[in-house]
Amino acid sequence: MIKREIIFDSRNEYYKSPVGATVSGQEISYRIKINASLDPHDVDLVVLYDANKSFGYYRMNFGGEEELPESQMPGGVKTYRTFELTMPIWDRGLYFYWFEFSTVFGRLQARRSGPDNKPVIAGPEQAPWQQTVYKRDYLVPEWIKGGTFYHIFVDRFCRGKEERVRMAGKILRDDWGGLPEYRPDENGIVQNNDFFGGDLRGVINKLPYIESLGVSCIYLSPIFEAYSNHKYDTADYFKIDPMFGTLEDFRELCSEAKKRGMAVILDGVFSHTGSDSRYFDKLGHYGGIGAYKNPDSIYRSWYYFRPDETYESWWGIDTLPRINKFNEDYINFICGRDGVARYWIRQGASGWRLDVADELPNYFIDRLCEAVKEEKLNAIVIGEVWDDASTKISYDERKNYFQGNRLDSVMNYPLKVALIDYFCTGNAEKLAHAVETICENYPKDVVDCLMNNIGSHDTMRILTVLGTKHPAEDLPKDYMAVNRLTPEGLAEARRLLMRACVLHATLPGVPCIYYGDEIGMKYTTGLSSKEGSGRRAGSRTPMQWSHSLNAGFSSCDPSKLYLPVDTEGGSLTVEAQDNDTNSLLNFTKRLLLLRHNQPALGNDGDWQMLSAINRPYPFIYMREANGKRLVVAINPSAKKVKATIPCQQINGNLLIKTGDASYHKGKKEDKITLHGFSAAVFE
Repeated sequence: MIKREIIFDSRNEYYKSPVGATVSGQEISYRIKINASLDPHDVDLVVLYDANKSFGYYRMNFGGEEELPESQMPGGVKTYRTFELTMPIWDRGLYFYWFEFSTVFGRLQARRSGPDNKPVIAGPEQAPWQQTVYKRDYLVPEWIKGGTFYHIFVDRFCRGKEERVRMAGKILRDDWGGLPEYRPDENGIVQNNDFFGGDLRGVINKLPYIESLGVSCIYLSPIFEAYSNHKYDTADYFKIDPMFGTLEDFRELCSEAKKRGMAVILDGVFSHTGSDSRYFDKLGHYGGIGAYKNPDSIYRSWYYFRPDETYESWWGIDTLPRINKFNEDYINFICGRDGVARYWIRQGASGWRLDVADELPNYFIDRLCEAVKEEKLNAIVIGEVWDDASTKISYDERKNYFQGNRLDSVMNYPLKVALIDYFCTGNAEKLAHAVETICENYPKDVVDCLMNNIGSHDTMRILTVLGTKHPAEDLPKDYMAVNRLTPEGLAEARRLLMRACVLHATLPGVPCIYYGDEIGMKYTTGLSSKEGSGRRAGSRTPMQWSHSLNAGFSSCDPSKLYLPVDTEGGSLTVEAQDNDTNSLLNFTKRLLLLRHNQPALGNDGDWQMLSAINRPYPFIYMREANGKRLVVAINPSAKKVKATIPCQQINGNLLIKTGDASYHKGKKEDKITLHGFSAAVFE
């Protein structure tokens, strides 16, 4: 690769305008500078349309020569020729582009060097740049912009009803705060059939608390009738699980949440059902109407049966038979006029989070989104996608989620991975590139609705990840059995978590808080859980509310608990932290209130990296909206650090901080000083 011969930056409006995704038909301007010593001429912008793999060659116009000082282009290169082109792209979809030009060395290509986005002269093996084009009037729900999600795993959040529904084959635990039963039964099967009693009434009772956090949207784990405690094995899409409550409870939850300025969205599990369901009925609990033993069942065509009557299951888990999402009967059942998607919107839901969205065909997602939006135009549909959703390929199908008729947005796992990696390894470059890539590849309205999760029911608790300094999601069982947070590690983890919360609340997208993370609940180590998969049970322990016996949920003798409640002597509860002005809980409340009151920190604000990304600390960026500019600075290290940034034309007043921080204005440059384990937002 020949370096330093090309100047182009797809993230700089001088070289590409507008930056990032564009609406169909919008004109895009490109400008590239090439070392004049190469004698560049006949310069083409080459565009590959991903939908049909067709190429387009567009001749660029000569824009003159100029000399650049060595300070701008190291290596003594001074003279460059500029080539320009302005053109619209009409068809929505995904495009890739690069530049080709004739030189004294023959025909060359300029492509993207990698995550750092620098141009290099290289062959087809090198990555091109990406252009996302979506349809005009891309409408997404305005109500979530600048807001906050709150993710509740219902069975573990709050017990509202005194009398719990008892069902055959399900264990009701009195040891709230204990661990779910994770070991296989005598047949080697993990039942996931113990329940701690959290219900919809409990969520209703805690609405004042959720509102106090500044939450805009409550995201509930699955609540439909199912055998397991996690409910990802749906038994009846039209019924609330009796252990969670009733339809009236759900309607009341949505109504009362709305009065407090909050919406409720549901978890849609449409890739598979439970084997113990009215649709499959493997165990015969539903009168034999299901597909398993009844070839004449109306649900038979939903599933993949083999000639020997065995069936395909989701990831080989035989309790989760896989659905044929191309089956019109099933599509109509979910997306039809009286289908599941519309029904729950009518009952008060404000949208859906789609489980394993990348396993749902484009046709199915199109139909589902159409149904939801027809029922309620400002309802939201968010997909669970763990990769860059703009280029996602799954089951040999390019997803193109953001063309304008599919998902409003996705869960932002790439940001989660990069953020954790930054605090664990100091890799500022990876974090900066993750944010820049998302902002470039996703439409702005999609970015505005991103569910920025740093913890969930599927991953380790964020506090434990930061404390053990191990960013990997899949940790060896032996590792988790012996690696617990030491008192020193726990103290450092809490300091890091407060700094991570600043990033979480101020980066582009919508922060999503997993219940309990706001008080710093820990991942429960020491068990090889198989609940759902791998390590998940340790992140699903019940919420710790008060000083009272067993964190306020059970009158059980503490000596009989499956595992004692870990409230650290009462300090790790909502009650204790609510009364401590310096607690993580109260810091989170102040931070989210600041986000709510400052448009620049919400989704109207532009984002720009200010500190050098080859220096891990501090990490400094700017948010700007409506002419108001804020600067966010993070130092997760124990050392005092200083940084010089371009003058930002702000007063340098502190809006919020954790640790000691100061801002010094200059005529040409500003200076920021951050003591160890500190973070600050300046105006």
